[in-house]
Amino acid sequence: MNITKVEAGGKNIAIVSGSEVLIGDVQSALDLIATVHYQADSERIILNKSLLNESFFDLKTRLAGEILQKFINYRVKVAIVGDFSVYTSKSLKDFIYESNNGNDIFFLPTEEQAIEKLSQVK
Repeated sequence: MNITKVEAGGKNIAIVSGSEVLIGDVQSALDLIATVHYQADSERIILNKSLLNESFFDLKTRLAGEILQKFINYRVKVAIVGDFSVYTSKSLKDFIYESNNGNDIFFLPTEEQAIEKLSQVK
């Protein structure tokens, strides 16, 4: 796992990258939150969707809700970056739409858009 720190809009944003799945369960999400806070002093995280276990995108597993609730509980804003058009589930599309209209969780196509979004939200 690599953590790159960028500053935009007066906010520290951590861009997490890697070649393997980092979040497969609630505990690994909590570990990531703690690591990013310690190494980058940031409560704003950008993750590529490839760092999440594919079961995250199957809402029936409830994994997405459980993991994202931890980000909200710890007041960490997160942008998940990638191509979400590969998913056909209407409920997932609705979930992504609702998340993008909130203030904490975002699903965006590019890292640049994620940096812009996380630098603007309060």
